[in-house]
Amino acid sequence: MLRDILSFVIDTVTGLLAGFLLLRFWMQVQRVRPPIGLAQAIFQLTDWIVHPIRRVVPGFRGYDWASLIAVFLAAFVSIAIDFWLLARFPIVVIAILALFRVIQWIVYGLMALLLLEAIFSWVNPQAPFAPFIRALNSPVLSPLRKFVPPFGGLDFSPMVALILLQVINRVLSALQEELLTKVTFF
Repeated sequence: MLRDILSFVIDTVTGLLAGFLLLRFWMQVQRVRPPIGLAQAIFQLTDWIVHPIRRVVPGFRGYDWASLIAVFLAAFVSIAIDFWLLARFPIVVIAILALFRVIQWIVYGLMALLLLEAIFSWVNPQAPFAPFIRALNSPVLSPLRKFVPPFGGLDFSPMVALILLQVINRVLSALQEELLTKVTFF
């Protein structure tokens, strides 16, 4: 029971940190400026880990790679505590599982952004955060809108994106489960 509580707390803290780090990276990739309060919160919560990494791994081609490396480190620590310290998995397996977790965090983050955009479109399309969320979702939804035209004035591309992201998440979970099964037999 104590192990489950510790695992839950660590997964929650690292997941939230990773969410802010991924948002920081994605905002920079999309060249989107968030509302000032959100920007201050994101940078205050993530600067402590990004700045030391940035000294070793500077930005390249305009991307903040330090943020992505910090996400991987958060996943690695989370997985290491969950599995390695308790089950003694090899470090390579932990690194692979951390990569799976990073990809899952990205998928969950994209799903959250899509749901936020849907909520804003129903409740208040003119909300201050709505253009920010729309800009972050644009690279995911724009290609889908070419194949999924609006029907009766309704845009079904967010629903299609959510379904595709769920499929990706299930494939990742199956691959992760298969990896864990193979490792435990050795």
